[in-house]
Amino acid sequence: MFYLRSIKFDLTLAFSSSSGCITLKALLFTLTFLVLTGWFPFLTFAQSSTETDFQKAREIAFEQKNYSQAIQLCKQVLQQDPEYIDARILLGRLYYWNGAADSAIVELKKAYEQMPAYEDATQALADVLYFEKQYDEALHYLAAGLTQHPQSRGLLTRKATVLAGKANYKQAYRLADSLLAGDPNNDQLLALTSQLREYSYENRIELTYDYTHFDEQFADAWHLAGISYGRQTKIGPITGRVNYANRFASKGWQFEADAYPRLSRTFYTYTSFAYSADLPIFPKVRAGLSLYANLPKAWEVEAGARFLRFDESIWAYTFSVGKYIQNFWVNGRTYLTQGNNSVANAYSLNTRYYLKGADNYASLIVGWGVSPDDRSQAVRLNSNEKLQSFRIGGGYRFAVAKRHIFSLNGNYENVEYLPETKGNQLNISTLYQFRF
Repeated sequence: MFYLRSIKFDLTLAFSSSSGCITLKALLFTLTFLVLTGWFPFLTFAQSSTETDFQKAREIAFEQKNYSQAIQLCKQVLQQDPEYIDARILLGRLYYWNGAADSAIVELKKAYEQMPAYEDATQALADVLYFEKQYDEALHYLAAGLTQHPQSRGLLTRKATVLAGKANYKQAYRLADSLLAGDPNNDQLLALTSQLREYSYENRIELTYDYTHFDEQFADAWHLAGISYGRQTKIGPITGRVNYANRFASKGWQFEADAYPRLSRTFYTYTSFAYSADLPIFPKVRAGLSLYANLPKAWEVEAGARFLRFDESIWAYTFSVGKYIQNFWVNGRTYLTQGNNSVANAYSLNTRYYLKGADNYASLIVGWGVSPDDRSQAVRLNSNEKLQSFRIGGGYRFAVAKRHIFSLNGNYENVEYLPETKGNQLNISTLYQFRF
């Protein structure tokens, strides 16, 4: 968006003392003066020169990433026309990208004071104040901007982001989710709302149940039930979980804890540890660690490791890439194993289609191999054979009054449970979560 400027100049005109209007003689004199003295070409050239330099500065900044040269061009434009507000806004952003945060704030405040009603000036200033963790000041300018533009999605989205920075997660989530309901194709809002979902309430209780039926491999079905309590803390959500399983015609318990500590605006981690004395129903030890990065344009990447201890130890290294694309979230993941040469690697492609908000979506998954993060199936990694499997499934998750979350998923798997011997299995998993 560009602010249309007008070139201002003062000339003394003769007015009729009786009517207060410009006389024809004075008008003709003024036009003759402008033509003879060359003001018209000069004004046209000055406007063309500053606009050309501004567009060149944008090109150098966004395409060549040469911020220093773009800064000099913006300064040159402002020397010719100090009221060129778009050049001042660009200069402020360039200062910040070039590591001069104080200079950026000074220039952007000048732009805001020059025209408080100009939305671009408010957005740019709020962005830099947010990145500098000056959250209260950012909210001040956003509130002022929203009095001028109460329906501005750009300002409201920034307000939700700043509220999240202040750890006011519940208010931030409600605002972002309401914006998403009115603009479900906005992948930036979808990414923000999904990140805030787990932070929106301080406490949650979750019940899960998984049922697995085998047509050949086992005579009895597998059952896995779990109950967990999670709490939002200053560093991120922490969850404790107790799992009960009935499989291999035996019963057992597992105790688990995981957390998602947030390191910065960009990075957060996943940590997990589980213990069970009931081998082989559960692994003796399960541990996990991942580092996530939220990148621009709604991208997210992850790298981490998983450890499983049965009679022998299994290490798996995981890498994933995800992106929000309008209503969709698409994630590709791989697990590369090491230590037990008989264990196969695993790959999966997971897609979600969001309907009304971050807790309302349909999902589809296609995968090969066994994931060490799959609580219902990870015990199959305790094998002396490099066995293959193919999986496809889908599910639906929805919220009732925002506090009650329900989920139902079904997966079909074709499993090689002995060398060159395959069987089919059906897994159904359910979830209920209450937030408070």
